Amino acid sequence: MEYVIEMLNIRKEFPGVVANDNITLQLKKGEIHALLGENGAGKSTLMNVLFGLYQPEQGEIKVKGEQVKITDPNIANDLGIGMVHQHFMLVENFTVTQNIILGKEPKTKTGRIDIKKAEREIQELSDSYGLKVDPTAKISDISVGMQQRVEILKTLYRGAEVLIFDEPTAVLTPQEIQELMDIMHSLVKEGKSIILITHKLKEIMEVCDRCTVIRKGKGIKTLNVDETNPTELASLMVGRDVSFKINKTPANPKETILEIRDLHVNNTRNIPAVKGLNLDVRAGEIVGIAGVDGNGQTELIEAITGLTKSNTGSIILNGKEIRNLSPRKVTESGIGHIPQDRHKYGLVLDYSIGENMVLQTYYHKPYSKAKILNYKEIFKKAKDLIEEYDVRTPNEYTKARALSGGNQQKAIIAREVDRSPDLLIAAQPTRGLDVGAIEFIHKKLIEERDKGRAILLMSFELDEILDVSDRIAVMFDGQIVAEVKPEETNEQELGLLMAGSKREKVGDNA
Repeated sequence: MEYVIEMLNIRKEFPGVVANDNITLQLKKGEIHALLGENGAGKSTLMNVLFGLYQPEQGEIKVKGEQVKITDPNIANDLGIGMVHQHFMLVENFTVTQNIILGKEPKTKTGRIDIKKAEREIQELSDSYGLKVDPTAKISDISVGMQQRVEILKTLYRGAEVLIFDEPTAVLTPQEIQELMDIMHSLVKEGKSIILITHKLKEIMEVCDRCTVIRKGKGIKTLNVDETNPTELASLMVGRDVSFKINKTPANPKETILEIRDLHVNNTRNIPAVKGLNLDVRAGEIVGIAGVDGNGQTELIEAITGLTKSNTGSIILNGKEIRNLSPRKVTESGIGHIPQDRHKYGLVLDYSIGENMVLQTYYHKPYSKAKILNYKEIFKKAKDLIEEYDVRTPNEYTKARALSGGNQQKAIIAREVDRSPDLLIAAQPTRGLDVGAIEFIHKKLIEERDKGRAILLMSFELDEILDVSDRIAVMFDGQIVAEVKPEETNEQELGLLMAGSKREKVGDNA
């Protein structure tokens, strides 16, 4: 059997950690091959070895049967290997075309960059794969899903035959995920081969041919997807049985903690995003916000948490107006915030994970005295939280940027939940997490609810909204257009409401 890519007995070490321990991965031509593993299992590391970003200590790589040495990404590109990274590598104020041709610019006879020629080529590529990308659009003006398509085009423009997708659906809406699946199928029809790094079992079952499972840096098994099931894959991935059923008793809501009345918020381009929104969240309940990305959810949460100013309206927490207070004052009023963008708002990546664990409390005792930080107490606290929340890190002194995305997320959740806020805002709390970690986080959210906290959950994962929420508020075009109980609705109906359809037989309770 000839493979297009063979990674044989790969070993990659970092100080104090063996990230890949003798792993073998073989990719057939024209297949979609899943690389499945928990957060921090070594998936991205293995693919960074294939893409030339890391050099392995042991093992060999073969491309079409020939042994190769990939010492940097340019060599990977020359060998027909392209990578679509989890965090996009795009220049926001460049156009789509400028981003795609960066470093590989076509020139006119006079040596100038031939933008028109590049735009034509990119349009043709986009059309042939059904990507629907506008080559002249500015990156800052297009959706996250579209930005991902630009990354795909970037690899195709450089002649990639093998495409590595690193957690490609982590930031996409359900509709965009479906479109991405269709794009993958069309790429494979054209003779491309795909490695899909993921821990979303539903996607593997839907789109992949084979799956290689790795756990704690070791290769566990390679299976044909049509001969397995989500339960087997989950237990191979985490090394134990995983429950997909969320056990929770009915909510027992008490007093109103958060009251939002007639709130108006503009987005970063000064266009109205939240338009006269009303919402209540009570102690002891989880209110889920369902909506297609771009309908004002982000602006709503940023307005509540003080990250953006609102124009008019009222945000009342525990009977006190908190609208347009600073983020610190909002936090001290009793709000915990798991942000949608963990890198931008959740962590200081060049601080240690220990320092990040006290970002909200470092100026209080025992972490500081007379404005001098007490690192002994900081790292002691961090160590406890790392253990309690199973944050996979060599130690509490490791820089936050060295952790996998899922472990960064667990660290943020540990910090915010540990403070026991009256209102916990969880925006995409399980984004990029594996099934074991998702199970743990959902359990934590329900525990907090049962302790009498109010929880506002914003997620683009409809099954998460349906499973975890006690009440669902559907957002469309900057307003709450319907409120439904999870047990009285389903994904299809929610999808229609999210697209602006009216609910049958339900009074207007927005």
